[in-house]
Amino acid sequence: MGLPNVNIVFKQRAAAAVQQGAVGILALVLKDASVTSVTEYHVRGVEDIPANVKADNKQYITMALLGAPKEIKVVVIPESASDYAAALDYLETIKFNVVAFPGAETAAVTVLTLWAKGMFSSKDRKIMAVLPNAAADHPAVINFATDQIEVSAAKYTTTQFTARIAGLIAGLPLTVAPTFQVLTEVTNVPKLTKAEADAAINAGKLILYHDGEKVKIARGVTSLVTATEETGEDWKKIKVARILNKTYHDIKETIEDLYIGKVQNSYINKLLLVSAISNYYEQLEQDGILDPGKNRVEIDIPTQRLYLKTILGADEVARMDEQQIKEANTKDQVFLTAVERPLDAMEDIKLTINL
Repeated sequence: MGLPNVNIVFKQRAAAAVQQGAVGILALVLKDASVTSVTEYHVRGVEDIPANVKADNKQYITMALLGAPKEIKVVVIPESASDYAAALDYLETIKFNVVAFPGAETAAVTVLTLWAKGMFSSKDRKIMAVLPNAAADHPAVINFATDQIEVSAAKYTTTQFTARIAGLIAGLPLTVAPTFQVLTEVTNVPKLTKAEADAAINAGKLILYHDGEKVKIARGVTSLVTATEETGEDWKKIKVARILNKTYHDIKETIEDLYIGKVQNSYINKLLLVSAISNYYEQLEQDGILDPGKNRVEIDIPTQRLYLKTILGADEVARMDEQQIKEANTKDQVFLTAVERPLDAMEDIKLTINL
């Protein structure tokens, strides 16, 4: 009698997805002389900032908190560490959505880029890494590319300010894009013409833009420039990519927790799983995260037919109609296919005024 619970869990996950910061767990990786091995701190407010870390690291955490993420997992490694290897291994063992390495030197960015891409593509961890000047051409990397950022009398480099950008992205609800989000504390950034800003954005760079009155994110883009069949145009937008990452993990984790190894692989149970995922999509449609009426999940008949040929033979499968293919025993294999259409935010508005 456990199957109906799957619907409840999916609906709970869908309801939580729209809340402010509900998906926003930020991992902040810092180097500090106060530790001798990898140490994790959980920070939800300024009162949780560890007292023993150096002033620069306290400032990074404070900057990240401005974005109001749900939680910051501060991962601290020794100041003397020659690389981030220990931190990267540790990050694989904890849950987070966005990660930054404020203060990381240029030499480390290449390794961090490859790690983020590997987490996304090879290890099924759909995360985003905010890295300085990292032309990764991949949705797992946000290529932050603004330098000489002035906050009153202080000035921050690109790598230092990744903490602020990562915190902002992690804290946004899935219904809001980073595009044109104002950084009220920033007083100045290098001036760019519209052509220069457009060129940077088209190159997959997330930049800060001074509109003459205030400083804001020019457009919320990932570093992806080259769309492929696997990662199409949608993956170029941070808002859309966050939705796709969130739904991937929600569905994957719920199936792992409540289905795999626990439910008989019958046709009826496959339909119950399809219904549960459909209800999850429906809730996200109601919450304005997915495009209403455009999302669906069903048994993947072509793939299931190919699999059945390997166990029953091509001649036997050729005699089966579509319904028989759907109801056939597929041993421990489940083949589903889905269509998911996230809603983007308004960004390009064209208004024609007739006189």
